[in-house]
Amino acid sequence: MKLVRFTQDGRTRIGKVVGEQVVDLSPLPGVSDSMRQLLTDLPNLRAALEAAHSPCFALTEVILEAPINDSQKFLGIGMNYRKHAEEARLAGIPIPESQLWFNKQVSCINGPYAPVLKPHVTEKMDYEVELGVVIGQRCRHVQASDAAAVIAGYLIVNDVSARDWLHKSPTFTLGKSFDTHGPIGPWLTTADEVDNPLNLEMKLFVNGELRQHSLTGDMIYDIYAQIAYLSTVMTLEPGDILATGTPSGIGAPTGRFLKHGDVMRLEIDGLGHIENPVIAESFGR
Repeated sequence: MKLVRFTQDGRTRIGKVVGEQVVDLSPLPGVSDSMRQLLTDLPNLRAALEAAHSPCFALTEVILEAPINDSQKFLGIGMNYRKHAEEARLAGIPIPESQLWFNKQVSCINGPYAPVLKPHVTEKMDYEVELGVVIGQRCRHVQASDAAAVIAGYLIVNDVSARDWLHKSPTFTLGKSFDTHGPIGPWLTTADEVDNPLNLEMKLFVNGELRQHSLTGDMIYDIYAQIAYLSTVMTLEPGDILATGTPSGIGAPTGRFLKHGDVMRLEIDGLGHIENPVIAESFGR
């Protein structure tokens, strides 16, 4: 299934995408307006969700929102693609010897087609196409061999980064967490519809120019190793988002940072696309 949050006639609810239509799932018993809660209850609700076929709306008649807006954690891994790690090394950034994780505050979550604000306090705002993994069940101490069982599904993440702010503190949190700097979507594709998440083609365009192009198979630590590593430290919960790393081609090495009026389009095989315009943020907003 392709699970969405959508707004129609001023009301936001949960649905599923079938072809060019959105089936409204909100009338079903047990379906609230929380995607996190839906994922918690998904094993019991799945049959009813899959069988639902009405009411429905054309995709052109609704606004697609961030598929999950109430995640408890939004975590990202740094320098997890081989070619990207090499370009970082050439820029003077050492390659980490283990998985390098950081927080994106959940307040940065943004819709798949919503504007990304460029704060006046950064001149080095950058883009990063990433495969997003969404956790489907509460888990701790997960072995890599068992990690697929705790994944609810996948979506596209743009890990927008203020590069100058990444160096203002010992952690990446501030530079990764400006409001609107976490576009996700366009929907949550459940894991059963993704044959091999380790062999997906991913692309990012800025104003129609291809900037990033890779396969998820170029990861240094695959998604299962990531879940095993994180769950050694913390309990993962339904709805938690893991941004699993970006390939080479970011703007930082060449100084090609984002500016007002730019449009970012991100595509991952089987997961659709998201597209976000860059808008200069008003001072003090």
